[in-house]
Amino acid sequence: MSVLIRDVRLLDARTDEPGWVLFDGAAIAATGTGAAPDADDTVDGGGRTLVPGFIDLHEHGAGGHSFDDGPDAIRAALAVHRAHGTTRSVISLVTNPVDVLESSLRGIAELSATDPLVLGAHLEGPFLAPERRGAHNVDFLRSPDSDTIERLLAAADGSLRQITIAPELPGALDAIERLTAAGVAVAVGHTEADADRTREAFDRGARLLTHAFNAMPGIHHRAPGPVATALADERVVVELILDGEHVHPDVAALTFAAAPGRVALVTDAMAAAGAHDGDYRLGSLNVTVENGLAVLSGTHTIAGSTLTQDAALRFARERVGVTDRAAVEAVTLAPARALGLDDRLGLLAPGYAADAVLLEADGSVARVWGDGSPIA
Repeated sequence: MSVLIRDVRLLDARTDEPGWVLFDGAAIAATGTGAAPDADDTVDGGGRTLVPGFIDLHEHGAGGHSFDDGPDAIRAALAVHRAHGTTRSVISLVTNPVDVLESSLRGIAELSATDPLVLGAHLEGPFLAPERRGAHNVDFLRSPDSDTIERLLAAADGSLRQITIAPELPGALDAIERLTAAGVAVAVGHTEADADRTREAFDRGARLLTHAFNAMPGIHHRAPGPVATALADERVVVELILDGEHVHPDVAALTFAAAPGRVALVTDAMAAAGAHDGDYRLGSLNVTVENGLAVLSGTHTIAGSTLTQDAALRFARERVGVTDRAAVEAVTLAPARALGLDDRLGLLAPGYAADAVLLEADGSVARVWGDGSPIA
């Protein structure tokens, strides 16, 4: 079935002009600025802005549901994120015992085989530095030995899309090479690594920095650490959580300026996203949410966020002050690039996936299409 979306502002990392887009099944068949072609279904955009579908590399749940609780919870949480414009999601899992992670990976593999909008799994642990564990259970952390790596790869059956590793751990650099060879995007994160070890991780194949500035050393004028190393490396995409809590807007602006086209806005959303304040679980840990801020219960340690990507996009434009195109790129083409999928995701262009979000003038989501079909 073909779908024409007409009378819109086409906005992506490369385009900003009035026009139309034509879907043919799951792919974009054509875009244009002149007379629009016929289609089986026509949607009048009313002059609103059409952008590519958002891609979230890092989310843990929403709507009261945690991704760690299995496929039904994942589907319910994804429905919330999709209503906020996220058409493609990587399913993030917090640190758990290896056998629990294996079971979760098998479930995500089955889900991604039937739902093309699920890009696969992200293991945010167990290979993290205990000192920088954040909202991860220290009892389940471990170094990345080859047996554990092979068990996790086997359980994922080709659906492990991303993994976060502290590169200073014993065996980490070899693990980065093995995982990269298996097609997994490796991220440096939850780490005490200095600049030299971080650079070596990138040379071994790591291509992401997990939620920059959080759960890692900051930039010191004599010890640049992982953030400065990632910003300087053209191969690396830098995750950023723009909820006004994780990173100050001025620091976010510096990040965008230092790494143009390489900032990926992620939510790191836990179950309370799109839900209400109260008590929740993140993996095996208790989380309290008050005024939208999630922390480990009884502490001041931030435990994910309650963010959605449409809100992150608005924050980038209104509070950080980046251009419309740069902000949209950070939720579309940049995350696609991090996963090596920028040849088919992240642009409103022929041959790309028919994923799109129609935005109101205030940046709220009016309609969402994924794989050519309405999903919100």
